[in-house]
Amino acid sequence: MKRIAMLSIHGYFDPQPVLGATDTGGQVVYVLELAKGLARQAGCKVDIFTRNFDGRLPEEAVNEDVKVVRLPCGPDKFIPKEVLLPYLDEYVDNMEKYIRDNDLQYDIFHSHYWDAGYVAMKVTERLGHFFVHTSHSLGAWKQDRFKDVPGAEEMFRFRERIEQEKIIFSKARGITATTEGEFENYKYYYDFESENMVIIPPGVDVETYRPLKEGEEENPTGLPENYILALARIDHNKGFDLLVHAFALLARKYPDFYLVIGGGSSKPKQPEIDLKDELVQIAKSYDLEDRVILSGYVPDEMMAPYYRNAKVFVLSSRFEPFGMTVIEAMACGTPVVVTSLGGIRHFLIDGYDALMANPKNREELAQAIDRILEDEETRKNLIKNGLETVYAKFTWDSIAQQHIDFFRKLS
Repeated sequence: MKRIAMLSIHGYFDPQPVLGATDTGGQVVYVLELAKGLARQAGCKVDIFTRNFDGRLPEEAVNEDVKVVRLPCGPDKFIPKEVLLPYLDEYVDNMEKYIRDNDLQYDIFHSHYWDAGYVAMKVTERLGHFFVHTSHSLGAWKQDRFKDVPGAEEMFRFRERIEQEKIIFSKARGITATTEGEFENYKYYYDFESENMVIIPPGVDVETYRPLKEGEEENPTGLPENYILALARIDHNKGFDLLVHAFALLARKYPDFYLVIGGGSSKPKQPEIDLKDELVQIAKSYDLEDRVILSGYVPDEMMAPYYRNAKVFVLSSRFEPFGMTVIEAMACGTPVVVTSLGGIRHFLIDGYDALMANPKNREELAQAIDRILEDEETRKNLIKNGLETVYAKFTWDSIAQQHIDFFRKLS
């Protein structure tokens, strides 16, 4: 295996990603870290194909074996992933031209999300090759979650997406799912099954996300000494409003504790601004505006300190295909409370390496957080067992090797 093409078309894809920017979150981290792991484990080169806009560089090195390749696709400006489809055939043409002009031979094409699956399907048809696909989320599953939300179809274009996903799944030689729930949803929502489908979870960079070593000094965060942390892009799905309601039940018992909601874009757009305003209003309704901190964009170098210094990390999502922030927090030695509506729950054991709660039930969510804050033995056990789980299941070299084994089976 000498060269692999990874495709992740939408969003802002950079060697050092600006997480929290629109359409730029866990998938970017996943693709970058998997690409680096594949290069290490297989001793090969990996090219990550994405969309070029805003006059960005056509190529950027991630390291000596991995690079980002940006190709034109539609207007030279950011385009939300929901409205990319009319421009994807242009990307197919440009990717085929790039490969032929540079006389490149790829052993594997691996697409991420349905827009990249569309491109990989078309490009490999022209080149006489095959592709492997990872969905990261499924349109029909998301459509089901938003069925009662006015205007959801116009906003997310579910019918268009689902139609393309069905074709992509039928054409891919192999599919990887990140969770047991996602695996089951292929059958439930698409009536799709395949013997060439495996579950491989995302991984975590244990060099970056780890407890401090003896004598090592922490980067100051500027946050209070005692805080509960949630960290993600600012999105309704992430359930930050539900978490503020739960925190209100704990506020009197823990008067020196704060709730820190981190993440979001360094240049927030109106939907993010509106949601932050909503969170502020909820906090004010409980007279907690001084104890709910919206920290905004968190630079990469501050992510681990944010996790390490938190007394509890909470993933409060209404739904979550996986939840990479959970394993990042666990890898830093922070106890976690995890939504029972997320894919990560299939890899963890409630009460052993995490506590699980339904975020829509604020009493249940508050009780899980309270158990960690109140019971030191529970806290210590969650930290110990959480670290063991991370090293047993979630290092990127382990995840990459599972992919390599799968790729070789398909070749």
